[in-house]
Amino acid sequence: MHRSAALAAAALFAVAVAVPAAASSASPAPDVPGAGDPAVPVAAVTTDRPGTPAPSRGLFLTVSGSQNTWIRGVLLHCSPAPAGPHPEAAAACAALDAARGDLDRLSGDRHPCTNQYDPVTVSATGAWRGRPTAWHKTFANACELAVETGAVFRF
Repeated sequence: MHRSAALAAAALFAVAVAVPAAASSASPAPDVPGAGDPAVPVAAVTTDRPGTPAPSRGLFLTVSGSQNTWIRGVLLHCSPAPAGPHPEAAAACAALDAARGDLDRLSGDRHPCTNQYDPVTVSATGAWRGRPTAWHKTFANACELAVETGAVFRF
């Protein structure tokens, strides 16, 4: 069961990374300083300079339902500013910043939940502020997910 969720997450990640790259070969990654600025030539926006760290490609977040009956994913960029298709990018990045990128330390949205068992599995793969991240966890239900992770997986 978990293997198929991992394969589905990998496929979603591959699509999320490939689509922006295929959309325009002249558009650099959104986390590259100068990206999108018409005054900065594309050739000047590079990460191949010695001593310059590669830009963050962001975090690819996934949520999958019980027995992998459904899966959804979104790409979240936090640097240099919150961006990407995540509907609550600013709040998600603020939560990650407060937890210093440790998804086990997210403050979440504290509220009571029922004891219904309808597990959801979440994962975060990529980089947060340039630091490689690979994390996954299963919660008893979507309410417990919200209590533990707040806006990060609210998409």
